[in-house]
Amino acid sequence: MPIYAYRCEECGFAKDVLQKISDPQLTVCPTCGKSSFKKQLTAAGFQLKGTGWYATDFRGGTPPATGVSSGPAAPKADAAPTATPAAAPATTGGKAD
Repeated sequence: MPIYAYRCEECGFAKDVLQKISDPQLTVCPTCGKSSFKKQLTAAGFQLKGTGWYATDFRGGTPPATGVSSGPAAPKADAAPTATPAAAPATTGGKAD
């Protein structure tokens, strides 16, 4: 259950209340009894930790490879087979007659 922060606009009384999301919003101040008890906007009180979250996995700028393939890889059309060039004959430095 979330914790909501409330504050009375008349007397300034503030209180954190543990409520279900489906519970009705409180409107009556428990201190002064006026209907000026308002829910405050607060920052989220949780932090995502562990692997799989943006802050831990993608900090280097690029996401890691997932290792999941959608099927067999198709050969690239522009990829030529790599052949080893034949070794050139060694020269002796002299002239052939």
